[in-house]
Amino acid sequence: MTTRLMNRLTIRARLTLVYGGLFLLAGLLLLGVTYVLLYQRLSGNAIISGTVSGLPPGVAAPPPDGQLFVRQIRDDITTDTRQTLIVQGGIALAVIAAAATAFGWLIAGRLLQPLHQVTATARRIANAPDRGLHERIALPGPHDEVKELADTFDLMLARLDHAFDGQRRFIANASHELRTPLTLNRTLLEVAVDPEDASPELRQLGRTLLAVNARHEQLIDGLLLLARSEREVTDRSFVDLADIVEHVTAQLPPGKAAVDSAPQEAPTTGNAVLLERLVHNLVENGVRHNLPDGGWVHVSCGTRPDGTVALTVSNTGPVVPRYEIPRLFEPFRRLGPERVAAGVPGAGLGLSIVGAVARAHGGRVRAEPRDGGGLVVTVILPIAPPDS
Repeated sequence: MTTRLMNRLTIRARLTLVYGGLFLLAGLLLLGVTYVLLYQRLSGNAIISGTVSGLPPGVAAPPPDGQLFVRQIRDDITTDTRQTLIVQGGIALAVIAAAATAFGWLIAGRLLQPLHQVTATARRIANAPDRGLHERIALPGPHDEVKELADTFDLMLARLDHAFDGQRRFIANASHELRTPLTLNRTLLEVAVDPEDASPELRQLGRTLLAVNARHEQLIDGLLLLARSEREVTDRSFVDLADIVEHVTAQLPPGKAAVDSAPQEAPTTGNAVLLERLVHNLVENGVRHNLPDGGWVHVSCGTRPDGTVALTVSNTGPVVPRYEIPRLFEPFRRLGPERVAAGVPGAGLGLSIVGAVARAHGGRVRAEPRDGGGLVVTVILPIAPPDS
């Protein structure tokens, strides 16, 4: 029971209890030693003990009745002295122990202040996964164990920041380099299949190659957008998600699923192009992964009581296991091989781009399986300040 209680206490509380307990133990030992010494001193006093061996020469010994009187005085003085020592010493010890415990609490907080700084920095980085890796603790002070821990944490952050930044640069550079040959291939194919003297077989081959080329271009565009959205949005402007929802749903071509929207005012700040791509990817994903006939997609947005705005896209479709949902937000992840085999278009970047754009705007995404099949995806973003 005691061990379980100690495990629930903070380090500051534990140090305070240790300081207070050690001081109280030392005070009790000091009080006990003082009591013993005082008892020995009182017991060894010649006059108070009533003995005559210590009387100076020429001084007559008191009569027997006087000796009893002296012993009575001795007993009264000894008892009163012991009681005074125990009571007043105990009160003084309790007051000083309480003061020492309070000072121990303050000193422990002072000593643990650098650890609070390390914890606060780690919490900020955890809430902003890889875009907060540029932050450092830079703990000042003497080179002790706590500073060594902070410096080691800074070194780890620097290496992680360098690795993530290199990964983003590689994706962006590789995507840019791949767009040029794909654009050239598309131009050559369009020229090759355009003349009227081209054979039907050549035209069919050209159309097939154009479709493959278009899919590769879509993949490259998705990689570029993903690399861009992984960076935190610093240049923000006022955006109403209701306007974006109306624009995206109005531009959708007729599909196999009916799309209806119920947008309400949802003011936020951020990059309008990225937020439009977020809404477009969610709606397109809801239409694409739907029932063959009779499916629907519902899009809504609005403000929430907790001071945020929410965009919700729900659809009908195949049953999605709850344990598979986290995989859908990973790049190039798709729900099971059967969806790939069924010829469902897409590169598996739609929801990963949605998650990256939401995080870049200080928001989050959650998805839940809908009863009867399909998903309910909700994007939560900070609400725009009143003066924006």
